[in-house]
Amino acid sequence: MTQSPSPHSLTGIWHGLYSYLDGRPSVSFVATLIEAGTTVSGTTYEPSDGPGEASATLYATLTGRRQGASIAFLKTYNRAGPRYFSAVAYQGMLSGDGTEIEGGWRIGGDSWGKFLMIRSAGKAETVKRKAVERA
Repeated sequence: MTQSPSPHSLTGIWHGLYSYLDGRPSVSFVATLIEAGTTVSGTTYEPSDGPGEASATLYATLTGRRQGASIAFLKTYNRAGPRYFSAVAYQGMLSGDGTEIEGGWRIGGDSWGKFLMIRSAGKAETVKRKAVERA
């Protein structure tokens, strides 16, 4: 089944939450995405949940692809150390109105969970306004 292309660009600021399936607390993050053709890139920042890192902020780069409503990207932390060695693979679907991306993440075969990203309110309002102007 072929997915029809979405008219919504991913470019913008997204607020997200990822959760672990083993019951650990969810982690919030902010992502800045840039879409060019089928390529998606960007950055994220999030609070560290590691021992002794309560006030630390983690930064990562994103690289991936989009095909219609399907989005896949790798998140690579900009920090050295065994905890941040592996890239995190994300795969999700863009909602019909272009305001949410929901899916799952995986680190190798060891850890996995779910995530949800919501476009920042300002961008969502811009998308709604453009849709009304086109109608």
